[in-house]
Amino acid sequence: MKQFFSFVLKEAKHILRDKRTMLMLFGMPIMLMLLFGFAVTNDVRNVRTIVVASSIDYATQQATKRLAASDYFTILAQVSTPAEAEREIRAQRADMAVVFSPQFAGKHGKVQFIVDACDPNQSQQWTSYATNVLFNPAQSLVNINFVPAIMGMLLMLICAMMTSISIVREKERGTMEIVLVSPTKPLLIILAKVVPYLVISIAILAIILLLSAFVLAVPIAGSLWALLLISGIYILLGLSLGLLVSNLAKTQFVALSICSMVVLTPILMLSGMIFPLESMGQVLQWISIVIPTRYYISAMRKLMIMGVGIDQVLSEIIILTSMLILLLTLSLATFKKRLES
Repeated sequence: MKQFFSFVLKEAKHILRDKRTMLMLFGMPIMLMLLFGFAVTNDVRNVRTIVVASSIDYATQQATKRLAASDYFTILAQVSTPAEAEREIRAQRADMAVVFSPQFAGKHGKVQFIVDACDPNQSQQWTSYATNVLFNPAQSLVNINFVPAIMGMLLMLICAMMTSISIVREKERGTMEIVLVSPTKPLLIILAKVVPYLVISIAILAIILLLSAFVLAVPIAGSLWALLLISGIYILLGLSLGLLVSNLAKTQFVALSICSMVVLTPILMLSGMIFPLESMGQVLQWISIVIPTRYYISAMRKLMIMGVGIDQVLSEIIILTSMLILLLTLSLATFKKRLES
């Protein structure tokens, strides 16, 4: 184990000496968080809204006042059943309805949104703004949906791309073969090269969470432990993907190309980060099933914005864990085959 930690320390020093890499690793998350949080926004104004409440209690009145006081919603009427609100939306006389449950003032009170989904992107924006106004009235309405999405993209890029490039760089320089003939087992050497990126990924996760809470005013409404658990699984999954790419690629250019095609483009287009999955064609929805970031973003939005518990994200945890086991198995199997060849 002493040799293992020596390799970890050696790799960490190599990363810290590369100032450009360090600037990119820690500068990119901050820049993208601020960009997507403040600059990239498609604000809405005067959304024609109907309030649905079977009983008017103090909590419902206060929530309705918060909606009316914002610049984003215009309260047109108050009705007693969702069917009445739906008729108004279908007649194009309203854009959205906010349905308060009879137990809204209680611990298990719920809110439902009925929207005109002709434009899925816009309707998703309406519900996001309404959720923020109702449950976070004192906070600024930054584009909160992008915060979990940026977390998913950044962690996958850093874990997969940087890990794959680091190992491929050794192959290009001809130093990997020298390292592999050392007394330390080859698998421990590879793990030693991965550990520093694991630590960096955890540090970047902490930076993102701090930025979201104190700069973008998007606190963690749900379970912090559930968030850390699923983020840990996702980080390990990204590292396994990077190891697999490094086994397949012979040059840094090939590794970057593979990561761009397998990681960056699918994340941007098919993970639900920018475009709602429900508005995509059926074939694209099937393809998105194999993209891990889709499930991570979904879980983060539930934990950070909706404030659910770990029981509400169990399906995402199971899927990501299964993907982790599969990728790790493929990575190790491919690595052994290369050593035997």
